Amino acid sequence: MIAFVSGPVAALAPDTAVVEVGGIGMAVQCTPNTLSGLRIGQQTKLATSLVVREDSLTLYGFADDDERQTFELLQTASGVGPRLAQAMLAVHSPDALRRAVASGDEKSLTAVPGIGKKGAQKLLIELKDRLGAPLGTGTGVGAPVTSGWRDQLHAALIGLGYATREADEAIEAVAPQAEEGGGTPQVGKLLKAALQTLNRTR
Repeated sequence: MIAFVSGPVAALAPDTAVVEVGGIGMAVQCTPNTLSGLRIGQQTKLATSLVVREDSLTLYGFADDDERQTFELLQTASGVGPRLAQAMLAVHSPDALRRAVASGDEKSLTAVPGIGKKGAQKLLIELKDRLGAPLGTGTGVGAPVTSGWRDQLHAALIGLGYATREADEAIEAVAPQAEEGGGTPQVGKLLKAALQTLNRTR
């Protein structure tokens, strides 16, 4: 198991960071929030979880050990694979997830793409005794990982190498999409939409 990777950031993409470790570029799947804190050329250390499949080896990266442990615990629930676990952490901090499960907050879980009402109810039952009690460091139930989607998206775009003006224009372009529905905006989706407006899709 690879517990962490440490080294300079060689490249950034909408959902991946490449960290140079001993002359080898390690591709690490990360949430937009984790990516927003990385800069090309700067040293970083990411907690990681290696997911082994018959046809692939995928390394998932996290800002800290709490995120990684939550990622692994989420996958102990039936129907939750690494992609869905990562999507949950893209929308909510580990403590916000613990609060949601502890209080039976179904709405917070359905804010995650891929989780419907029935899936949320099932997860609340399965995860209740697994995630543990909230640590009390986060804000309210279902709180976004950062103070606002605009700040988070702006930091992610700057981290990907865009100029401040380009980032601002892209954010304004996706603002109507972000404000639809009145729920918590999905920063991962907004980042992809913003990249499309900048004509730099993957």
